[in-house]
Amino acid sequence: MTDWSQLHHAYGTAEDIPGLLDAVGPDPRDPRWDALASRLYHQGGVYSASYAALPKLAEKARQWSLTERRMPLYLASQIVASRDIRDEVVDPFVIHPAVIAELLVLTEQALGDPALGDDSLNYVQLLSTLLSFEGVEGWGEHLDQVNGEEYEVPCPACFSENFIVFGEGGHYSTADEMYFKRTPVHTIPLQPQDMATAEGLLPRLHARALSDGHPEVAAKLPYVFGHAHCVHCGDLFSVPEAILARW
Repeated sequence: MTDWSQLHHAYGTAEDIPGLLDAVGPDPRDPRWDALASRLYHQGGVYSASYAALPKLAEKARQWSLTERRMPLYLASQIVASRDIRDEVVDPFVIHPAVIAELLVLTEQALGDPALGDDSLNYVQLLSTLLSFEGVEGWGEHLDQVNGEEYEVPCPACFSENFIVFGEGGHYSTADEMYFKRTPVHTIPLQPQDMATAEGLLPRLHARALSDGHPEVAAKLPYVFGHAHCVHCGDLFSVPEAILARW
């Protein structure tokens, strides 16, 4: 039995967590999800109670349908992926290996949900969730920004901010934070990775998105894993390295 009185979350001791976990339903609008997230994943930080909640989140996901299980999977993946540990330093893959292995299987199943066919937002979120449970550093937390078609990163050479934009409006770097409302004055085209020679995580994610029926997601990935010129100093830098360096 878990002694929740000996565990902590963002607001103190964790006696309230079992009640919230028991009562929360699959509806993303259930306010208890916000209550759990604010306690267990507060501003990206995790606590002893966060890790203790993982078995119950897995149980919820196991009991619910492919569509309904998304909320417990999302919260569990945020907890697992976080490196902002507010209590004693622990590794969730060491203390809960079986639970995380089950969460990985449950996420893989959820990615097969036919309801995702016209829902690229949740598809990308589940894909990033899968990476979290696989222990892929960084991308479990940040792949979901593919949905926003933008990453804001500092140039490694001059440290100036660049918006890396990839979407219907074009594929470029710019310093204009209002680029989505007006045509930016200064842009430099992005250099996507060549899929014929791509290595690392990109080929796998690209092939998966295509096979899962999300070509629009696949089309964005070579730019996310490509190169960009800094609009301030002109330096050419790796976009994925800049993304991971920021966080």
